[in-house]
Amino acid sequence: MRTTKRSLMSVSRAAGRLSARARVLPSFLIAGAQRCGTTSLYRALAQHPLLLKPVLHKGVHYFDVGYGRGMPWYQAHFPLRMSAALLAHRYGAGALAFESAPYYLFHPLAGERIAADLPGVKLIVLVRDPVARASSAHAHELARGFETESHFEYAVELEARRLAGAEELLRESPHALHHSHRHHGYLARGRYAEQLDRLEPLIGREHILVLDSHRFFAEPEPVYDLVLEFLGMPHLGYPEFERHNRRALPRPVPQALERALRDHFEPYDARLARWLDGEPSWRR
Repeated sequence: MRTTKRSLMSVSRAAGRLSARARVLPSFLIAGAQRCGTTSLYRALAQHPLLLKPVLHKGVHYFDVGYGRGMPWYQAHFPLRMSAALLAHRYGAGALAFESAPYYLFHPLAGERIAADLPGVKLIVLVRDPVARASSAHAHELARGFETESHFEYAVELEARRLAGAEELLRESPHALHHSHRHHGYLARGRYAEQLDRLEPLIGREHILVLDSHRFFAEPEPVYDLVLEFLGMPHLGYPEFERHNRRALPRPVPQALERALRDHFEPYDARLARWLDGEPSWRR
């Protein structure tokens, strides 16, 4: 079954590459953060008839791990301009293509690449309690086989050593891959303000929308309204909101470690206030 699916995807990509110039490019990206509700938001937005998801799968991962494949390969993943034009005529508003890849926020070169290749693009970033995000990411990577350390506290201890020199390598060798940078950044990925501050001069503050995922899951309708306003899209009814990719922790986070991590993240959380127009929900 997987072999058949891969073959079909390969044929679809080949066909898409031949018609790449006739296809739309994304107007916005859900850029992260990992384990912060990106899939749930993606699936909610994909129900809007004028928001066009990739033809094959949610995240193309072009600007992080696939950049060497070239723009025609990337454009091949999106719908035809003719399809977008037909939808625009039907609904009286332009259609926008998008994708979701949470590694875009964290990869040191993704922002520069996005700014160069998609000028004027908008980014949506979701953030959540970074302690909960870190433990959730560990459980996620463990379940997927990308993590070998079953104890979260030990994985946290290993992180600095695992990620040492990773950013330098990725900058010096633009098409390199770094397993730990992609899969073991439990604390680093939760320092959201660092990543947003790196994106701001590249993309522009007015083109970046940061959402508190706790609010999204508690009150999805007003958050959905905010996203449509940010994108300049008409409201055509609410989608079905569901929570996707939930994963139970293999064991609770030790209280002492949780306190230490909350202290670690405090200054980074404080810097998020200007992005969220207020204190993050997990600090109230």
